[in-house]
Amino acid sequence: MAEANQLPVIIIMGPTASGKTQLSIDLAAALPNPCEIISVDSALIYKGMDIGTAKPTKEELAQTPHHLINICEPTESYNVSEFLKDADRLVAEMHQRGCIPILVGGTMMYHNAFINGLAALPEADKAIRNQIESEAKEKGWECLHQKLMQIDPISAKRINPNDSVRITRALEVFQITQKSLSELQTNTNREHAYPLIIVNVMPKSRKVLHDRIEQRLKLMFEAGFIKEVEALLQIPQINLDSAAMRCVGYRQVASYLKGEISLIEAENKALFATRQFAKRQVTWLRRYFPDVFTLYSDESEDLLKDFFKKFQYLA
Repeated sequence: MAEANQLPVIIIMGPTASGKTQLSIDLAAALPNPCEIISVDSALIYKGMDIGTAKPTKEELAQTPHHLINICEPTESYNVSEFLKDADRLVAEMHQRGCIPILVGGTMMYHNAFINGLAALPEADKAIRNQIESEAKEKGWECLHQKLMQIDPISAKRINPNDSVRITRALEVFQITQKSLSELQTNTNREHAYPLIIVNVMPKSRKVLHDRIEQRLKLMFEAGFIKEVEALLQIPQINLDSAAMRCVGYRQVASYLKGEISLIEAENKALFATRQFAKRQVTWLRRYFPDVFTLYSDESEDLLKDFFKKFQYLA
C-alpha cells in the first residue's frame, strides 16, 4: 500500500464511449488504498442532464465516491479555471485522507489544465467581444470559425464551429495579444508534489469506436433523451446558445423539438456530432500526449488486468 506522502493521482483519458468510466470504477474497487473519482467532464457538471451525457448510474455513483458531478444548474456556466481550482482542492483533501484520486473524463481542456497548468491569458475586453459578436450576427459563427482556422488552426480544430463562447475567446485573445491561444497555452509551468499516472483508454479501430457511439446513442434515445431535452427547454433561461445546450447531442434534439428537423435527422446529426467530437478527442490525445500508456479497449478482455501489468507497484 502506498504511503500517504507518495500517493499518486491517476488520470484516465480517452474519447467518448471508450470504456473510461468502467475502468475507473473497477480500479477504485481493486486498489489497496481507498479511492475517489473526480469527473473531468464539462457535461457531467449539470443537474438534470443524465441521459445525453452518459452520466454514471446511481449504482455506480454509490459504489465509489464521485466529485464534480451535478454541481451546476443547466443555466449556470463553469470554466476550466474553476475546474482546476476544484480539482486541486479535492486532490489535496483526498491525499490527506489517504485516498488515491482518479481523474476520469473526456474534456481534454480540463485534463491539459490539470497536467500542464493554465497560461496567463488577458482579461476579457468588452469592446472586442461586442465587435466579434456583431460580426457573427452579420456573417455567422461558421464564418468566424473559418477566420479562427486561419489565425489559430490548432484551437479551431478543437473548437466546435457552433461554440460561440470559445470562438469569441480565441479571437479576442489574438486581437489583444497578437498571439494565438494555442501558442499562449503552451507557455505554462506547473509542478506536482505527487506522481501522475496517466492512461489513455480507446479502441484501436475507428470502426469499433463508431459502432460503440452509435449503440450508446441508440440506448440514450430509448432511455428518454428527447424528454430530457424537452424538460431543459422548459427552463426560461435556456436556449440554443446556453452552455448546457452545447453538450453533444442536445442541440440536435432541441432542433427537432422546435420543429426545425425531423427525428431521423436529429438522430443522424447527433450521431455525426458525437463522432466528430470523438475524432477531436483522439486528435488532441495524439498531438499532446503521444507517449501516454494506452489501453486498447477493443483488443483487451480485461483492462484492469492490463493496467496492473503496467503499474505493478500499485497492486
